[in-house]
Amino acid sequence: MHIGLIVAPWFPIPPVAYGGIELVVDALARGLTAAGHEVVLAAAADSTCPVARLPGTDPSDPVALGASWSELSHVARAYAGLAGMDVIHDHTLAGPLYRHRPPAVPVVTTIHGPLTSHLEEIYRAAGRDTAVVAISHDQISRSPGLPVAAVIPHGVDLSAVPVGRGRGGYALFLGRMTPDKGIAEAIVIARAAGVPLRIAAKMREPAELRYFHDVIEPILGPDEEFLGEVGGRQKYELLGNAVALLNPIQWPEPFGLVMIEALATGTPVVATPLGAAPEIVEPGVTGYLAETPAQLAAVLGRAAALDRRAVRASAERRFSAERMVEDHLALYTKLVADPAVRVA
Repeated sequence: MHIGLIVAPWFPIPPVAYGGIELVVDALARGLTAAGHEVVLAAAADSTCPVARLPGTDPSDPVALGASWSELSHVARAYAGLAGMDVIHDHTLAGPLYRHRPPAVPVVTTIHGPLTSHLEEIYRAAGRDTAVVAISHDQISRSPGLPVAAVIPHGVDLSAVPVGRGRGGYALFLGRMTPDKGIAEAIVIARAAGVPLRIAAKMREPAELRYFHDVIEPILGPDEEFLGEVGGRQKYELLGNAVALLNPIQWPEPFGLVMIEALATGTPVVATPLGAAPEIVEPGVTGYLAETPAQLAAVLGRAAALDRRAVRASAERRFSAERMVEDHLALYTKLVADPAVRVA
């Protein structure tokens, strides 16, 4: 099968450091290629994903993040160059509504973020001629009637993730420097549990910088270590050496890639039961879910006693790149056979 993948032009594939969508697309592109399919990736020109790439794209430009002109010019170029594909999987927001898509090529799009009322309107419109993929059941639970062709959770390339031993003696927070990720709560929880905390967080945007300097930096104590943004091997080493990933999210996150990355290293997850967390964490097997800081502090110590081999086995069974690829191929095959079929 000839498969075109489109991703927004602002960051390279894979990302240099933090980047959820970019990591997922990289794993999908590599996995589809390993499965014997021909993939063409329309991404920023400085991408290093080892698949065929659409020529003529611009280098990544994070300064233009979210700019409609940047995304639309990239989308127009991508669809023109991918006209000969059997199926196109578009990971941009604007692309599924682009007027000049190749008429005979079925298009898939993935909802990568939370479904606000405005985004729900966009995906309802896109669903008229595009197969819409959700990344968790919780993501679409408050959008009845949204045309969804499949729910396909993310996966990670487990061959690139070493299994850690959890001997670092610390809990790890890994995410963005924003209030909804629960960094302040993580500090309170770790202190109550008597467990040192390491904080690895993306902190580039003005709001992220303000939040760190105004809220988080003043409350850091001797048992908290701020590491900044990490990626690649350093990220997996931090995860693998942690006794647990502490993920007290404060909003209904549609998925939470960091949780399955932790499971891949054998590290349990301690999280609030919001968003997709109950679809990822198996209580008593791969971690614990609890609502209050006191409850989370109580289970944080217990997480270290969980069998890390069972945690990794769960990731292999449920969140491998191979499983993610198989789920996508099943949808692609159905669409190629009958492009009119767009809802599961």
